Amino acid sequence: MTSEGNEFLKKSLTSLSGGKASKRATAMSAVLFLVLATLFSCSKESDNVTAGGGTSTTGTSIAIDSTTTSVSTPEGSTATATNADDLLANSIFSSTVTIGFGTTSTITNPLSAKGVTITEANGDVTINSTASEVEYILSGTTTNGSVKIYSDKKFKLTLNGVTITNADGPAINIQSGKRSFLVLNDNTTNTLTDGATYTASGTEDMKGTLFSEGQLIFTGNGTLNVRSNYKHAISSDDYVRILSGTINVTGAASDGIHTNDAFIADGGTVSITASGDGIQCDEGYIVINNGMFTINVADKGISAAYDTDTTIDPYLVINGGTIAINSTAGEGIETKSTMTINGGNITTKTLDDGLNAKSFIYINGGNIYAYSTSNDAIDSNGKITVTGGKIVAVGAASPEEGFDCDNNTFKITGGILVGVAGATSSPTASASTQPAVILGGGTANQLVNIQSNDGAESLTFLIPRTYTTMLFSSPKLKVNTSYKVYTGGSVTNGTNLNGLYTRGTYVIGTQSSTFTTSSMVTKVGGNTGRG
Repeated sequence: MTSEGNEFLKKSLTSLSGGKASKRATAMSAVLFLVLATLFSCSKESDNVTAGGGTSTTGTSIAIDSTTTSVSTPEGSTATATNADDLLANSIFSSTVTIGFGTTSTITNPLSAKGVTITEANGDVTINSTASEVEYILSGTTTNGSVKIYSDKKFKLTLNGVTITNADGPAINIQSGKRSFLVLNDNTTNTLTDGATYTASGTEDMKGTLFSEGQLIFTGNGTLNVRSNYKHAISSDDYVRILSGTINVTGAASDGIHTNDAFIADGGTVSITASGDGIQCDEGYIVINNGMFTINVADKGISAAYDTDTTIDPYLVINGGTIAINSTAGEGIETKSTMTINGGNITTKTLDDGLNAKSFIYINGGNIYAYSTSNDAIDSNGKITVTGGKIVAVGAASPEEGFDCDNNTFKITGGILVGVAGATSSPTASASTQPAVILGGGTANQLVNIQSNDGAESLTFLIPRTYTTMLFSSPKLKVNTSYKVYTGGSVTNGTNLNGLYTRGTYVIGTQSSTFTTSSMVTKVGGNTGRG
Protein backbone atom coordinates (compact mmCIF):
# COMPACT_ATOMS: atom_id res chain seq x y z
CA MET A 1 0.00 0.00 0.00
CA THR A 2 1.27 3.53 -0.75
CA SER A 3 2.02 6.09 2.02
CA GLU A 4 -0.93 8.17 0.76
CA GLY A 5 -3.18 5.16 1.31
CA ASN A 6 -1.91 4.56 4.84
CA GLU A 7 -2.52 8.16 5.85
CA PHE A 8 -6.03 8.19 4.35
CA LEU A 9 -6.87 4.94 6.11
CA LYS A 10 -5.76 6.24 9.55
CA LYS A 11 -7.92 9.35 9.22
CA SER A 12 -10.93 7.28 8.12
CA LEU A 13 -10.62 4.94 11.11
CA THR A 14 -10.34 7.85 13.56
CA SER A 15 -13.42 9.51 12.07
CA LEU A 16 -15.49 6.36 12.35
CA SER A 17 -14.62 5.64 16.00
CA GLY A 18 -14.64 9.21 17.20
CA GLY A 19 -11.11 8.57 18.46
CA LYS A 20 -12.26 5.58 20.55
CA ALA A 21 -12.04 1.91 19.60
CA SER A 22 -15.67 0.73 20.13
CA LYS A 23 -16.55 -2.80 18.92
CA ARG A 24 -18.96 -1.50 16.25
CA ALA A 25 -16.49 1.08 15.02
CA THR A 26 -13.75 -1.52 14.96
CA ALA A 27 -15.87 -3.84 12.77
CA MET A 28 -16.75 -1.06 10.36
CA SER A 29 -13.15 0.03 10.28
CA ALA A 30 -12.08 -3.48 9.31
CA VAL A 31 -14.46 -3.48 6.33
CA LEU A 32 -13.24 -0.05 5.21
CA PHE A 33 -9.65 -1.20 5.62
CA LEU A 34 -10.20 -4.07 3.16
CA VAL A 35 -11.87 -1.81 0.59
CA LEU A 36 -9.24 0.91 0.78
CA ALA A 37 -6.37 -1.54 0.83
CA THR A 38 -7.63 -3.08 -2.39
CA LEU A 39 -7.97 0.31 -4.08
CA PHE A 40 -4.57 1.64 -3.09
CA SER A 41 -2.66 -1.57 -3.75
CA CYS A 42 -2.98 -1.00 -7.61
CA SER A 43 0.09 1.17 -8.09
CA LYS A 44 0.29 2.74 -11.59
CA GLU A 45 4.02 2.10 -11.81
CA SER A 46 3.37 -1.64 -12.30
CA ASP A 47 0.60 -1.47 -14.96
CA ASN A 48 0.92 -3.17 -18.38
CA VAL A 49 -1.53 -2.40 -21.19
CA THR A 50 -3.88 -4.81 -22.89
CA ALA A 51 -6.33 -4.40 -25.77
CA GLY A 52 -8.93 -1.74 -25.15
CA GLY A 53 -6.75 0.22 -22.74
CA GLY A 54 -7.14 -2.20 -19.80
CA THR A 55 -4.33 -3.42 -17.57
CA SER A 56 -2.57 -6.71 -17.17
CA THR A 57 0.55 -8.24 -15.72
CA THR A 58 3.61 -9.24 -17.70
CA GLY A 59 3.02 -12.23 -20.02
CA THR A 60 -0.63 -11.51 -20.71
CA SER A 61 -2.20 -11.15 -24.14
CA ILE A 62 -3.94 -8.67 -26.40
CA ALA A 63 -6.59 -9.19 -29.06
CA ILE A 64 -5.43 -8.78 -32.65
CA ASP A 65 -7.41 -5.97 -34.24
CA SER A 66 -9.45 -7.43 -37.11
CA THR A 67 -11.91 -4.59 -37.54
CA THR A 68 -9.95 -1.42 -38.30
CA THR A 69 -10.07 -0.61 -42.01
CA SER A 70 -9.55 2.40 -44.21
CA VAL A 71 -11.56 3.84 -47.08
CA SER A 72 -9.71 5.73 -49.78
CA THR A 73 -10.54 6.66 -53.35
CA PRO A 74 -9.09 4.09 -55.78
CA GLU A 75 -6.68 5.26 -58.45
CA GLY A 76 -5.45 3.79 -61.71
CA SER A 77 -7.39 1.76 -64.26
CA THR A 78 -10.87 0.27 -63.93
CA ALA A 79 -10.68 -1.54 -67.28
CA THR A 80 -12.53 -4.85 -67.60
CA ALA A 81 -12.13 -5.34 -71.38
CA THR A 82 -15.85 -6.11 -71.66
CA ASN A 83 -16.88 -7.12 -75.18
CA ALA A 84 -20.36 -8.41 -75.92
CA ASP A 85 -19.10 -10.09 -79.10
CA ASP A 86 -16.98 -12.44 -76.95
CA LEU A 87 -20.07 -13.99 -75.38
CA LEU A 88 -21.11 -17.25 -76.96
CA ALA A 89 -24.74 -16.52 -76.12
CA ASN A 90 -24.64 -13.53 -78.46
CA SER A 91 -23.79 -15.69 -81.49
CA ILE A 92 -25.84 -18.26 -83.40
CA PHE A 93 -24.36 -21.47 -84.80
CA SER A 94 -27.11 -23.23 -86.71
CA SER A 95 -25.14 -25.96 -88.52
CA THR A 96 -23.00 -28.75 -87.11
CA VAL A 97 -20.05 -30.58 -88.64
CA THR A 98 -18.56 -33.53 -86.72
CA ILE A 99 -15.10 -35.05 -86.95
CA GLY A 100 -14.38 -38.26 -85.05
CA PHE A 101 -10.83 -39.58 -84.83
CA GLY A 102 -10.04 -43.27 -84.51
CA THR A 103 -8.53 -46.01 -86.61
CA THR A 104 -10.07 -44.05 -89.45
CA SER A 105 -11.53 -40.55 -89.31
CA THR A 106 -15.31 -40.23 -89.41
CA ILE A 107 -16.52 -36.95 -90.88
CA THR A 108 -20.12 -35.79 -91.08
CA ASN A 109 -20.43 -32.66 -93.19
CA PRO A 110 -23.96 -31.53 -94.13
CA LEU A 111 -22.49 -28.33 -95.60
CA SER A 112 -20.32 -29.94 -98.28
CA ALA A 113 -22.31 -28.16 -100.97
CA LYS A 114 -22.80 -24.98 -98.91
CA GLY A 115 -19.31 -23.64 -98.40
CA VAL A 116 -17.56 -26.19 -96.14
CA THR A 117 -14.94 -28.46 -97.68
CA ILE A 118 -13.11 -31.05 -95.55
CA THR A 119 -10.16 -33.15 -96.65
CA GLU A 120 -8.20 -35.79 -94.75
CA ALA A 121 -4.70 -37.06 -95.52
CA ASN A 122 -2.73 -39.38 -93.24
CA GLY A 123 -4.80 -38.32 -90.21
CA ASP A 124 -4.48 -34.59 -90.89
CA VAL A 125 -7.90 -32.97 -91.34
CA THR A 126 -8.17 -29.65 -93.18
CA ILE A 127 -11.33 -27.52 -93.17
CA ASN A 128 -11.97 -24.74 -95.71
CA SER A 129 -15.11 -22.75 -94.97
CA THR A 130 -16.90 -19.72 -96.36
CA ALA A 131 -20.10 -20.58 -94.48
CA SER A 132 -21.58 -18.72 -91.52
CA GLU A 133 -22.91 -20.06 -88.20
CA VAL A 134 -20.96 -23.33 -88.25
CA GLU A 135 -20.06 -25.46 -85.24
CA TYR A 136 -17.30 -28.06 -85.58
CA ILE A 137 -17.30 -30.88 -83.02
CA LEU A 138 -14.13 -32.91 -82.47
CA SER A 139 -14.00 -36.25 -80.65
CA GLY A 140 -11.97 -39.47 -80.58
CA THR A 141 -8.22 -40.11 -80.50
CA THR A 142 -5.40 -39.79 -82.99
CA THR A 143 -1.72 -40.36 -82.28
CA ASN A 144 -0.58 -38.85 -85.58
CA GLY A 145 -3.11 -36.32 -86.76
CA SER A 146 -4.22 -32.69 -86.64
CA VAL A 147 -6.99 -30.24 -87.46
CA LYS A 148 -6.37 -27.14 -89.59
CA ILE A 149 -9.14 -24.60 -90.16
CA TYR A 150 -9.47 -21.88 -92.78
CA SER A 151 -12.65 -19.85 -92.29
CA ASP A 152 -14.01 -16.57 -93.64
CA LYS A 153 -16.50 -16.37 -90.76
CA LYS A 154 -16.42 -16.75 -86.99
CA PHE A 155 -17.11 -20.29 -85.83
CA LYS A 156 -17.62 -22.55 -82.84
CA LEU A 157 -15.08 -25.33 -82.21
CA THR A 158 -16.31 -27.84 -79.63
CA LEU A 159 -13.92 -30.30 -78.04
CA ASN A 160 -16.00 -33.30 -77.02
CA GLY A 161 -13.50 -35.72 -75.51
CA VAL A 162 -10.79 -35.46 -78.19
CA THR A 163 -7.11 -36.42 -77.97
CA ILE A 164 -4.86 -35.17 -80.76
CA THR A 165 -1.10 -35.77 -81.04
CA ASN A 166 0.70 -34.35 -84.06
CA ALA A 167 4.34 -35.32 -84.56
CA ASP A 168 5.21 -32.56 -87.03
CA GLY A 169 3.08 -29.51 -86.19
CA PRO A 170 0.26 -28.04 -84.12
CA ALA A 171 -2.53 -30.30 -82.92
CA ILE A 172 -5.07 -27.59 -83.81
CA ASN A 173 -4.02 -24.92 -86.29
CA ILE A 174 -6.57 -22.15 -86.93
CA GLN A 175 -5.49 -20.17 -89.97
CA SER A 176 -8.36 -17.72 -89.67
CA GLY A 177 -8.37 -14.17 -88.41
CA LYS A 178 -11.98 -14.51 -87.28
CA ARG A 179 -13.30 -15.15 -83.78
CA SER A 180 -13.06 -18.80 -82.64
CA PHE A 181 -15.29 -19.93 -79.77
CA LEU A 182 -13.47 -22.94 -78.34
CA VAL A 183 -15.95 -24.86 -76.19
CA LEU A 184 -14.80 -27.50 -73.70
CA ASN A 185 -17.84 -29.70 -73.45
CA ASP A 186 -19.01 -30.39 -69.92
CA ASN A 187 -17.69 -33.56 -68.29
CA THR A 188 -15.08 -34.15 -71.00
CA THR A 189 -11.27 -34.27 -70.95
CA ASN A 190 -9.46 -33.14 -74.06
CA THR A 191 -5.72 -33.46 -74.76
CA LEU A 192 -3.55 -31.73 -77.35
CA THR A 193 0.15 -32.46 -78.00
CA ASP A 194 2.45 -31.18 -80.76
CA GLY A 195 5.78 -32.37 -82.17
CA ALA A 196 9.27 -31.26 -81.22
CA THR A 197 9.76 -29.99 -84.79
CA TYR A 198 7.27 -28.49 -87.23
CA THR A 199 7.00 -29.08 -90.97
CA ALA A 200 6.59 -25.69 -92.61
CA SER A 201 3.45 -24.93 -94.60
CA GLY A 202 4.42 -22.10 -96.91
CA THR A 203 4.64 -18.83 -94.98
CA GLU A 204 1.92 -19.76 -92.49
CA ASP A 205 2.54 -18.77 -88.90
CA MET A 206 2.13 -21.58 -86.39
CA LYS A 207 3.69 -21.05 -83.00
CA GLY A 208 2.02 -23.53 -80.68
CA THR A 209 0.15 -26.73 -80.00
CA LEU A 210 -3.14 -24.81 -80.18
CA PHE A 211 -2.62 -21.87 -82.52
CA SER A 212 -5.01 -19.24 -83.88
CA GLU A 213 -4.51 -16.25 -86.14
CA GLY A 214 -7.67 -14.68 -84.69
CA GLN A 215 -9.36 -14.24 -81.32
CA LEU A 216 -9.48 -17.44 -79.29
CA ILE A 217 -12.25 -17.55 -76.67
CA PHE A 218 -12.53 -20.43 -74.20
CA THR A 219 -15.82 -21.43 -72.66
CA GLY A 220 -17.57 -24.57 -71.38
CA ASN A 221 -16.95 -26.56 -68.21
CA GLY A 222 -14.76 -29.35 -69.51
CA THR A 223 -10.99 -29.85 -69.25
CA LEU A 224 -8.25 -29.16 -71.78
CA ASN A 225 -4.74 -30.54 -71.30
CA VAL A 226 -2.07 -29.05 -73.58
CA ARG A 227 1.59 -29.94 -73.99
CA SER A 228 4.03 -28.06 -76.19
CA ASN A 229 7.24 -29.72 -77.35
CA TYR A 230 8.09 -27.09 -79.98
CA LYS A 231 7.25 -23.59 -78.69
CA HIS A 232 4.10 -22.25 -77.01
CA ALA A 233 1.20 -24.34 -75.71
CA ILE A 234 -1.66 -21.93 -76.57
CA SER A 235 -0.98 -19.04 -78.93
CA SER A 236 -2.97 -16.36 -80.74
CA ASP A 237 -1.80 -13.62 -83.05
CA ASP A 238 -4.80 -11.65 -81.80
CA TYR A 239 -6.09 -12.20 -78.25
CA VAL A 240 -7.02 -15.02 -75.90
CA ARG A 241 -10.02 -14.75 -73.60
CA ILE A 242 -10.95 -17.33 -70.96
CA LEU A 243 -14.54 -17.27 -69.77
CA SER A 244 -14.69 -20.72 -68.17
CA GLY A 245 -13.27 -24.22 -68.27
CA THR A 246 -10.22 -25.97 -66.86
CA ILE A 247 -7.01 -25.50 -68.85
CA ASN A 248 -3.85 -27.38 -67.89
CA VAL A 249 -0.60 -26.61 -69.68
CA THR A 250 1.34 -29.65 -68.54
CA GLY A 251 4.55 -28.48 -70.15
CA ALA A 252 5.70 -25.88 -72.68
CA ALA A 253 9.01 -25.49 -74.46
CA SER A 254 8.43 -21.73 -74.34
CA ASP A 255 5.30 -19.92 -73.05
CA GLY A 256 2.15 -21.45 -71.62
CA ILE A 257 -0.20 -18.88 -73.18
CA HIS A 258 1.25 -16.46 -75.74
CA THR A 259 -0.76 -13.68 -77.40
CA ASN A 260 -0.07 -10.69 -79.56
CA ASP A 261 -2.80 -8.15 -78.74
CA ALA A 262 -4.27 -9.06 -75.34
CA PHE A 263 -5.03 -11.66 -72.71
CA ILE A 264 -8.33 -11.43 -70.81
CA ALA A 265 -9.73 -13.74 -68.12
CA ASP A 266 -13.23 -13.66 -66.69
CA GLY A 267 -13.16 -17.10 -65.06
CA GLY A 268 -11.85 -20.59 -65.48
CA THR A 269 -9.13 -22.61 -63.76
CA VAL A 270 -5.72 -22.42 -65.38
CA SER A 271 -2.59 -24.37 -64.45
CA ILE A 272 0.64 -23.70 -66.35
CA THR A 273 4.06 -25.35 -66.26
CA ALA A 274 6.42 -23.77 -68.78
CA SER A 275 10.09 -23.32 -69.58
CA GLY A 276 9.46 -19.73 -70.65
CA ASP A 277 6.71 -17.36 -69.50
CA GLY A 278 3.38 -18.38 -68.06
CA ILE A 279 1.16 -15.81 -69.82
CA GLN A 280 2.88 -13.45 -72.24
CA CYS A 281 1.30 -10.66 -74.28
CA ASP A 282 3.75 -9.30 -76.84
CA GLU A 283 2.04 -6.15 -78.08
CA GLY A 284 -0.88 -5.39 -75.83
CA TYR A 285 -2.66 -5.47 -72.51
CA ILE A 286 -3.70 -7.99 -69.87
CA VAL A 287 -6.93 -7.84 -67.84
CA ILE A 288 -7.82 -10.47 -65.25
CA ASN A 289 -11.31 -10.08 -63.85
CA ASN A 290 -11.62 -13.52 -62.30
CA GLY A 291 -10.33 -17.07 -62.47
CA MET A 292 -7.84 -19.30 -60.68
CA PHE A 293 -4.25 -19.37 -61.95
CA THR A 294 -1.41 -21.62 -60.82
CA ILE A 295 1.75 -20.79 -62.75
CA ASN A 296 5.13 -22.55 -62.40
CA VAL A 297 7.70 -21.19 -64.82
CA ALA A 298 11.36 -20.50 -65.41
CA ASP A 299 10.81 -16.94 -66.61
CA LYS A 300 7.99 -14.42 -66.08
CA GLY A 301 4.69 -15.52 -64.62
CA ILE A 302 2.42 -12.93 -66.28
CA SER A 303 3.82 -10.27 -68.61
CA ALA A 304 2.38 -7.45 -70.75
CA ALA A 305 4.86 -5.76 -73.05
CA TYR A 306 5.53 -4.23 -76.41
CA ASP A 307 7.94 -5.97 -78.72
CA THR A 308 8.57 -3.37 -81.42
CA ASP A 309 5.66 -0.90 -81.44
CA THR A 310 6.30 1.73 -78.78
CA THR A 311 2.86 3.30 -79.37
CA ILE A 312 1.28 0.26 -77.68
CA ASP A 313 0.13 0.71 -74.07
CA PRO A 314 0.72 -2.72 -72.50
CA TYR A 315 -1.15 -1.98 -69.27
CA LEU A 316 -2.05 -4.72 -66.80
CA VAL A 317 -5.17 -4.75 -64.61
CA ILE A 318 -6.17 -7.34 -62.01
CA ASN A 319 -9.71 -6.92 -60.73
CA GLY A 320 -10.13 -10.29 -59.01
CA GLY A 321 -9.31 -13.95 -59.08
CA THR A 322 -6.65 -16.08 -57.40
CA ILE A 323 -3.13 -16.05 -58.82
CA ALA A 324 -0.21 -18.14 -57.54
CA ILE A 325 3.12 -17.78 -59.36
CA ASN A 326 6.43 -19.55 -58.83
CA SER A 327 9.34 -18.48 -61.05
CA THR A 328 12.85 -19.90 -60.81
CA ALA A 329 14.53 -17.13 -62.81
CA GLY A 330 12.13 -14.33 -63.76
CA GLU A 331 9.61 -11.88 -62.44
CA GLY A 332 6.17 -12.68 -61.11
CA ILE A 333 3.88 -10.10 -62.74
CA GLU A 334 5.36 -7.52 -65.08
CA THR A 335 4.18 -4.72 -67.36
CA LYS A 336 6.06 -2.28 -69.57
CA SER A 337 3.40 0.28 -68.66
CA THR A 338 1.11 0.68 -65.62
CA MET A 339 -0.12 -2.02 -63.25
CA THR A 340 -3.40 -1.66 -61.37
CA ILE A 341 -4.55 -4.18 -58.77
CA ASN A 342 -8.14 -3.60 -57.67
CA GLY A 343 -8.73 -6.96 -56.00
CA GLY A 344 -7.90 -10.64 -55.97
CA ASN A 345 -5.58 -12.96 -54.07
CA ILE A 346 -2.06 -12.78 -55.49
CA THR A 347 1.01 -14.75 -54.45
CA THR A 348 4.34 -14.48 -56.26
CA LYS A 349 7.50 -16.35 -55.28
CA THR A 350 10.29 -15.41 -57.62
CA LEU A 351 14.02 -15.01 -58.16
CA ASP A 352 13.52 -11.58 -59.74
CA ASP A 353 10.98 -8.90 -58.81
CA GLY A 354 7.61 -10.11 -57.56
CA LEU A 355 5.66 -7.22 -59.12
CA ASN A 356 7.29 -4.90 -61.64
CA ALA A 357 5.99 -1.98 -63.70
CA LYS A 358 7.76 0.45 -65.96
CA SER A 359 5.78 3.56 -65.06
CA PHE A 360 3.29 3.09 -62.19
CA ILE A 361 1.90 0.58 -59.72
CA TYR A 362 -1.55 1.22 -58.24
CA ILE A 363 -2.87 -1.06 -55.50
CA ASN A 364 -6.47 -0.43 -54.49
CA GLY A 365 -7.41 -3.75 -52.94
CA GLY A 366 -6.79 -7.47 -52.76
CA ASN A 367 -4.46 -9.67 -50.75
CA ILE A 368 -0.92 -9.60 -52.11
CA TYR A 369 2.16 -11.59 -51.12
CA ALA A 370 5.32 -10.92 -53.12
CA TYR A 371 8.47 -12.83 -52.14
CA SER A 372 11.71 -12.41 -54.09
CA THR A 373 14.81 -14.42 -53.28
CA SER A 374 17.25 -12.11 -55.12
CA ASN A 375 15.56 -8.81 -55.93
CA ASP A 376 12.80 -6.38 -54.96
CA ALA A 377 9.40 -7.65 -53.90
CA ILE A 378 7.40 -4.78 -55.46
CA ASP A 379 9.28 -2.59 -57.92
CA SER A 380 8.06 0.37 -59.95
CA ASN A 381 10.42 2.26 -62.21
CA GLY A 382 8.01 5.14 -61.74
CA LYS A 383 5.55 5.81 -58.92
CA ILE A 384 3.64 3.68 -56.42
CA THR A 385 0.20 4.50 -55.00
CA VAL A 386 -1.55 2.31 -52.42
CA THR A 387 -5.15 3.09 -51.47
CA GLY A 388 -6.22 -0.29 -50.05
CA GLY A 389 -5.57 -3.99 -49.78
CA LYS A 390 -3.37 -6.15 -47.56
CA ILE A 391 0.20 -6.37 -48.85
CA VAL A 392 3.18 -8.36 -47.62
CA ALA A 393 6.30 -7.61 -49.68
CA VAL A 394 9.45 -9.62 -48.94
CA GLY A 395 12.61 -8.60 -50.78
CA ALA A 396 16.20 -9.78 -50.67
CA ALA A 397 19.06 -8.34 -48.64
CA SER A 398 20.49 -4.86 -49.22
CA PRO A 399 20.37 -3.12 -51.60
CA GLU A 400 17.10 -4.86 -52.57
CA GLU A 401 13.83 -3.53 -51.21
CA GLY A 402 10.38 -4.61 -50.15
CA PHE A 403 8.87 -1.57 -51.89
CA ASP A 404 11.02 0.16 -54.51
CA CYS A 405 10.11 3.18 -56.61
CA ASP A 406 13.55 4.80 -56.74
CA ASN A 407 13.17 8.51 -55.91
CA ASN A 408 9.64 8.79 -57.29
CA THR A 409 6.42 9.50 -55.40
CA PHE A 410 5.29 6.73 -53.06
CA LYS A 411 1.79 7.64 -51.89
CA ILE A 412 -0.12 5.72 -49.20
CA THR A 413 -3.72 6.64 -48.47
CA GLY A 414 -5.05 3.27 -47.25
CA GLY A 415 -4.43 -0.44 -46.96
CA ILE A 416 -2.07 -2.45 -44.76
CA LEU A 417 1.52 -2.65 -45.98
CA VAL A 418 4.35 -4.72 -44.54
CA GLY A 419 7.58 -4.65 -46.51
CA VAL A 420 10.74 -6.38 -45.30
CA ALA A 421 14.10 -6.51 -47.07
CA GLY A 422 17.51 -4.90 -47.00
CA ALA A 423 15.96 -1.49 -47.60
CA THR A 424 12.78 0.31 -48.67
CA SER A 425 11.67 3.35 -50.58
CA SER A 426 10.33 5.92 -48.18
CA PRO A 427 6.68 6.92 -48.54
CA THR A 428 6.17 10.52 -49.62
CA ALA A 429 4.88 12.33 -46.55
CA SER A 430 3.41 15.27 -48.46
CA ALA A 431 1.35 12.96 -50.71
CA SER A 432 0.29 10.37 -48.12
CA THR A 433 -2.66 10.53 -45.75
CA GLN A 434 -1.95 7.31 -43.81
CA PRO A 435 1.02 7.11 -41.42
CA ALA A 436 3.97 4.80 -42.07
CA VAL A 437 6.97 3.79 -40.00
CA ILE A 438 10.38 2.46 -41.09
CA LEU A 439 11.94 0.12 -38.53
CA GLY A 440 15.15 -1.89 -38.12
CA GLY A 441 15.81 -5.59 -38.50
CA GLY A 442 14.05 -8.79 -37.55
CA THR A 443 14.81 -12.50 -37.39
CA ALA A 444 13.23 -15.23 -39.50
CA ASN A 445 10.38 -17.25 -37.97
CA GLN A 446 9.96 -14.80 -35.11
CA LEU A 447 6.80 -12.91 -34.23
CA VAL A 448 6.89 -9.12 -34.13
CA ASN A 449 4.07 -7.17 -32.50
CA ILE A 450 3.45 -3.43 -32.47
CA GLN A 451 0.94 -1.95 -30.03
CA SER A 452 0.20 1.55 -28.85
CA ASN A 453 0.77 2.57 -25.26
CA ASP A 454 -2.98 2.52 -24.67
CA GLY A 455 -3.13 -1.16 -25.64
CA ALA A 456 -4.36 -1.07 -29.26
CA GLU A 457 -2.78 -3.74 -31.49
CA SER A 458 -1.33 -2.35 -34.72
CA LEU A 459 0.66 -5.25 -36.18
CA THR A 460 1.24 -8.92 -35.44
CA PHE A 461 3.50 -10.49 -38.06
CA LEU A 462 5.40 -13.75 -38.40
CA ILE A 463 8.72 -12.83 -40.03
CA PRO A 464 9.35 -14.95 -43.17
CA ARG A 465 13.07 -14.20 -43.48
CA THR A 466 15.74 -12.22 -41.65
CA TYR A 467 15.74 -8.58 -42.74
CA THR A 468 17.36 -5.26 -41.88
CA THR A 469 14.48 -2.93 -42.81
CA MET A 470 10.72 -3.01 -42.30
CA LEU A 471 8.18 -0.60 -43.78
CA PHE A 472 4.81 -0.71 -42.04
CA SER A 473 1.71 1.34 -42.79
CA SER A 474 -1.82 0.76 -41.58
CA PRO A 475 -4.98 2.63 -40.63
CA LYS A 476 -4.19 1.34 -37.13
CA LEU A 477 -1.18 3.70 -36.97
CA LYS A 478 -1.82 7.20 -35.68
CA VAL A 479 0.35 10.32 -35.80
CA ASN A 480 1.84 11.65 -32.54
CA THR A 481 1.32 8.33 -30.79
CA SER A 482 3.78 6.20 -28.83
CA TYR A 483 4.18 2.50 -29.64
CA LYS A 484 5.89 -0.52 -28.14
CA VAL A 485 7.53 -3.21 -30.25
CA TYR A 486 7.54 -6.79 -28.96
CA THR A 487 9.30 -9.83 -30.39
CA GLY A 488 8.65 -13.47 -29.70
CA GLY A 489 5.54 -14.54 -27.88
CA SER A 490 2.83 -16.59 -29.55
CA VAL A 491 -0.58 -16.36 -31.20
CA THR A 492 -3.60 -18.42 -30.22
CA ASN A 493 -6.68 -18.96 -32.40
CA GLY A 494 -4.95 -16.94 -35.07
CA THR A 495 -5.71 -16.32 -38.74
CA ASN A 496 -2.87 -15.02 -40.84
CA LEU A 497 -2.38 -13.93 -44.41
CA ASN A 498 1.17 -14.87 -45.39
CA GLY A 499 2.38 -14.09 -41.88
CA LEU A 500 0.19 -11.01 -41.36
CA TYR A 501 -2.24 -11.89 -38.56
CA THR A 502 -5.74 -10.60 -39.13
CA ARG A 503 -7.34 -12.09 -36.02
CA GLY A 504 -6.50 -14.07 -32.89
CA THR A 505 -4.82 -13.34 -29.57
CA TYR A 506 -1.18 -12.36 -29.23
CA VAL A 507 0.55 -13.61 -26.08
CA ILE A 508 3.09 -10.91 -25.31
CA GLY A 509 6.76 -11.70 -25.78
CA THR A 510 9.75 -9.45 -25.01
CA GLN A 511 9.58 -5.70 -25.48
CA SER A 512 12.44 -4.77 -27.82
CA SER A 513 11.93 -1.06 -28.50
CA THR A 514 9.58 1.91 -28.54
CA PHE A 515 8.89 4.69 -31.01
CA THR A 516 6.63 7.70 -31.45
CA THR A 517 5.05 8.61 -34.79
CA SER A 518 6.11 12.23 -35.01
CA SER A 519 4.92 12.79 -38.59
CA MET A 520 3.21 11.06 -41.53
CA VAL A 521 6.43 9.05 -42.11
CA THR A 522 8.55 8.11 -39.09
CA LYS A 523 11.98 6.58 -39.56
CA VAL A 524 13.16 4.65 -36.52
CA GLY A 525 15.78 2.42 -38.16
CA GLY A 526 16.53 0.49 -41.32
CA ASN A 527 17.70 1.73 -44.70
CA THR A 528 15.83 3.87 -47.23
CA GLY A 529 18.05 2.70 -50.06
CA ARG A 530 17.35 4.03 -53.52
CA GLY A 531 13.98 5.51 -52.63
